[in-house]
Amino acid sequence: MLKIGTVTTPEVESATRTPPHREFIRYSNLCKADDMTATVVMVHGAWHGAWCFDRVLPILEQAGVRAMALDLPGHGDDSGPFEDLHGDAERVLTALDAVGEPVILLGHSYGGAVITEAGVHPVVQHLVYLAALLPGEGQSCMAAAGAAMAEATLARAARGEDATQSDQSKPIELADVLIVDGDTSTVGEAGARALFMNDCDETTSQWMLSRLGGQPMANMSQVPSAIAWRGKPATYVVCTRDRAVPLEMQRVFAQRCSSAIDWPTGHSPFASRPDLVAALLIDQARSR
Repeated sequence: MLKIGTVTTPEVESATRTPPHREFIRYSNLCKADDMTATVVMVHGAWHGAWCFDRVLPILEQAGVRAMALDLPGHGDDSGPFEDLHGDAERVLTALDAVGEPVILLGHSYGGAVITEAGVHPVVQHLVYLAALLPGEGQSCMAAAGAAMAEATLARAARGEDATQSDQSKPIELADVLIVDGDTSTVGEAGARALFMNDCDETTSQWMLSRLGGQPMANMSQVPSAIAWRGKPATYVVCTRDRAVPLEMQRVFAQRCSSAIDWPTGHSPFASRPDLVAALLIDQARSR
């Protein structure tokens, strides 16, 4: 059964951070199943919270895989202030300190930038980028996205391919759907449905719409202080019906990872196809 709670911090020399408050962690099956199974830690993207993995956690629990999903500061059940990219990564690092054992670390969308910085933690064995932004050295999310699209455009031109896309496959321009209030943005209902829920049923869409929140804009322009995927194995999940992170952009990011897999989903497979997300994480957790 899905629970919200805390974990006990083991004696780890590098653990100098204060563990995140119990209300900011959703977890399943905290009692470790066996020494051969890694723990799964999931990090949400912009405008989301740990709630977005609520359909994945019970499947992992049923499979005996220890797992947790974190609220980044100011998101989901965390009513505190937003933090910048580095503060978000710090929230993940404190949770990894508390786990103290091999981890499969997943980041969705903007969460990819967060795990790129936090994933250098020594307990992280494998990174999973789920339709995620994947910045390199000196790149912010915005810079990485722009560079990836430029690379994809040049490659398409070199192949002599037409850039025309159907209305159903072309990405949505964020600038067209964001509602900006000072330093924070939200996504209106029509934009959220188009960006995040194009393959979700109405019940799922209503569930997500009732939980989406704000996102600090500055985080997208900040550069991770470390690049975890350079030194650790990483799997990139390409969501081929995604209208938030363009398919061509995902293809470029996937080339940076040690492995990649395609799913015929939109941007939110944790909601529309939690079975796919769980199956991948179960396989990774049991392979460590």
